[in-house]
Amino acid sequence: MKVFTREQRARLCMMKKRGWPWLMIGIVSMCLFACSAPKNITYFKDIPDSLGSKEIEQALYKTPLIQVDDILQVNIQTLDPGATALLNQQNAPSWPSAGVTGGPANISGYLVDKDGNIVLPLIGKMQVKGKSTEEVRLAVTEKATQFYKDPVVNVRFVNFKITVLGEVARPSTYVMPNEKVTLLDAIGMAGDLTIYGKRENILLIRDKDGKKEFVRFNLNNTNLFTSPYYYLQQGDVVYVEPNKSKIVSTDASRLKNITIITSAITLLVVILTRVKF
Repeated sequence: MKVFTREQRARLCMMKKRGWPWLMIGIVSMCLFACSAPKNITYFKDIPDSLGSKEIEQALYKTPLIQVDDILQVNIQTLDPGATALLNQQNAPSWPSAGVTGGPANISGYLVDKDGNIVLPLIGKMQVKGKSTEEVRLAVTEKATQFYKDPVVNVRFVNFKITVLGEVARPSTYVMPNEKVTLLDAIGMAGDLTIYGKRENILLIRDKDGKKEFVRFNLNNTNLFTSPYYYLQQGDVVYVEPNKSKIVSTDASRLKNITIITSAITLLVVILTRVKF
């Protein structure tokens, strides 16, 4: 059996002491993180639990206007099935998009060109930029009436895209099924915020007149419903910032890795020392 000298035993004790602080820091950090609960995870905290009913004046909805590079689906129905098929066959071009799962999908419709026009079969070129889908529907109906009796026209966006990023379950770009989309609709499609999402500081990024506009929301307060930005526009980006718990989680993970590596090195040094001496 190997007998260590007093000097050798002192060296071993010093090595063990150097490893223990890292181990203790790691254990304490993990315990603190495991025992801590993120705050402010409840929506609309300003509504008391005992309240039976409350009415809030909601923000006015503004109809979105058609912009360059939008894609419109223009569907014209007539009494003649052959004419209907002819009028709607141009809805076939496919354009890349993203579905609710973030995967590629194909959508069809008429692309608004750089001059703000679309070209429809038989009807021809139409200026649509700056108009609502209802205004375009009425204009197409008026022109189609010159050729067909009682045509039924439907116009809708097929690329009403909203991007949701950050601490949500499914960050992605989503094509909305209708034009009247709220901030909560977008968050719901993204699977809601994770427990690490900062609910009191949601960021909305919007293109406006060639510039970027930034707006903050607080999901803990019902003032959200009165904001003029409550209803989203095509191309809006919603970003959910991570809270402090996420940062602590990341730091604790790094510290854990450092602790494991340090402990492993210390153990290796101890084993080598025992073998050497």
